[in-house]
Amino acid sequence: MTKDQLILNLLYTEWELLQAAVNTLQLSVRKCQVIGIKESYTFEELESFDSLTSKFNRTSDMFTQKVLRTIWMLLHEPFAPFIDMMNNCEKIGILQSADQMIEIRDLRNQIAHEYLPDAIRELVPETIELSASLLENIGTCKLLIQARGWIEKSE
Repeated sequence: MTKDQLILNLLYTEWELLQAAVNTLQLSVRKCQVIGIKESYTFEELESFDSLTSKFNRTSDMFTQKVLRTIWMLLHEPFAPFIDMMNNCEKIGILQSADQMIEIRDLRNQIAHEYLPDAIRELVPETIELSASLLENIGTCKLLIQARGWIEKSE
C-alpha cells in the first residue's frame, strides 16, 4: 500500500468520525435553540449548553486538526500555521471562508478556557451561530473531496 493510499484510508476514517460528530452537534444545536436564552436555567438546561459547547469544540477540532490536515498531506502541501492553512484552504476551494474558520477557532479557545457560568448567555448564541458556519465549511470541503474521489458521493 502506498503512502497516499494510507493517507486516503486515514481521511476516510476521519471523515466518518467527523460525520458522527456533526450529527450529534446538530442535535445539540436544535435542543439548545428550543431552550433559548432566559434569566435562569435548570441544571438539565445548563448540561445541554455544556454538551453543545463540548460538541462544537470536538467537531471543529476534528475538522481542522484531523480532516483538513490529512487533506493537506494528500495535496502534498508543507505544514503551515493554522491561519495560513485556513487562508490557503479557502483559496483552493476546501473552505467557504477562512475568516469563519478563524472565528470558530477563537470561539473554541474561548469555550475551552471559560469557567464562568454567566458566560453561557454570551457563548451559547455564538456557538449556535458559528455551528452553522462550521457546517457550511464542512459541506464545502465535502464537495471538494467528493470531486477528487476521496470519498463516495453517497457519504
